[in-house]
Amino acid sequence: MKIAFLAMSGLRAHDPELLQLGLTLPGVIERGKVVTSMPSLGLLILAAATPVGHDVAYYEAEDAGRVPAEVFDCDVVAVSALTAQAFEAYKVAGQLRSARIISVFGGLHATVCPDEAAKHFDHVVVGEGESVWPELVREIAAGASQRIWRGSEFAPVDMQHLPVPRYDLLKDGNWNRFPVQTTRGCPWRCDFCASSIMLGLPYRKRPVDQVIRDIRAVKSIRKRPFIELADDNTFVDLRWGRQLCEALIDEGIHWFTETDISVADDDELLRLLRQARCRQLLIGLESTNADHLAGIELRTDFKRRRGSEYRDAVRKIQAAGVTVNGCFVLGLDHQGPEIFQQILDFANDVPLFEVQVTVMTPFPGTPLYQRLLDEDRILEPGRWDLCTLFDVNFRPKNMSVEQLRRGMYWLVERLYTRDNIDARRLAVLKTMS
Repeated sequence: MKIAFLAMSGLRAHDPELLQLGLTLPGVIERGKVVTSMPSLGLLILAAATPVGHDVAYYEAEDAGRVPAEVFDCDVVAVSALTAQAFEAYKVAGQLRSARIISVFGGLHATVCPDEAAKHFDHVVVGEGESVWPELVREIAAGASQRIWRGSEFAPVDMQHLPVPRYDLLKDGNWNRFPVQTTRGCPWRCDFCASSIMLGLPYRKRPVDQVIRDIRAVKSIRKRPFIELADDNTFVDLRWGRQLCEALIDEGIHWFTETDISVADDDELLRLLRQARCRQLLIGLESTNADHLAGIELRTDFKRRRGSEYRDAVRKIQAAGVTVNGCFVLGLDHQGPEIFQQILDFANDVPLFEVQVTVMTPFPGTPLYQRLLDEDRILEPGRWDLCTLFDVNFRPKNMSVEQLRRGMYWLVERLYTRDNIDARRLAVLKTMS
């Protein structure tokens, strides 16, 4: 069979005023290019797990109107999409059905809304797909009827022996960064985080030598790749993190990853991060005030416990030679209208090399979604296309919907001017040892 792996790509936003700002502000444009420039690691792993004897190819589409024509020459198309792209994915499924092509849907949205997805796709994969996919392909080849496939009914995914993702499928593309996974999951359970719901499994680390194997596979198709470690929280295990960085030193690559603020606790890890050429850490700060963070992390209130340390921790990380992209969430229950000025002041005073601001988003399947639904605070339930991280689809607790929208505009206009960006970055570079 000819099998296409199709990723729905691109940023989404509906708010017209915010869209207009994004078209003109350099910081938003730069981040948008980064986010949309990376292929789907999940699909590349599934391509590697495909039984021998089938032809596979990787494609991307920003919407249902821009699906590559080659996709419609295939026998099976496996689609991956974020929640904000779900309706576009359903349109693609309709096109595939009209062309009598078998369609498969997996990923975060498929996992939390499988019955909805099954109305559009022939097969839906719930949870991790590496163990499911080979059997699914064999059954499709044998004429299997439509069904929902649940990862929990198959052997657990062996994180010690993942196949090398099919990076070779990307060799003719223009991607400027490549994803490599080192860990899966996160020990913290933040109420707004969809990925922890998707995985539902403990935090797991891959063997360091397997990570290096994958990086070298990327280097075989791109001489000087930029690597993004596609993890939710890479350095939870600080000792393992030191081992990873030591192995990365000789690879000669520049890289980026996401982690939490506790990375600042380990001086040796900070030294190794710079030596291993880590360019930036993305850290979810969420808010500037520790009191705003109460109850966000549902197991140990991790965010609240560490929130008062943010300023010193970020300064320490950046002084060690690694820049920080500090991420904030607007509209948290304990935030009032003063939060917009507070974030601007924090970003400029620390200063942060990069800043990312998003609107609190109730993704389906998360504790946040259920809580806001129970409190009748979701404005349009089921509007998955508003789950963009930029559109407001809930009633905040301590400000109005319009205050949240207007505050977002105000903050974005000030954070992302060229002068402000340059001033923050220059100030950070001066502090680096």
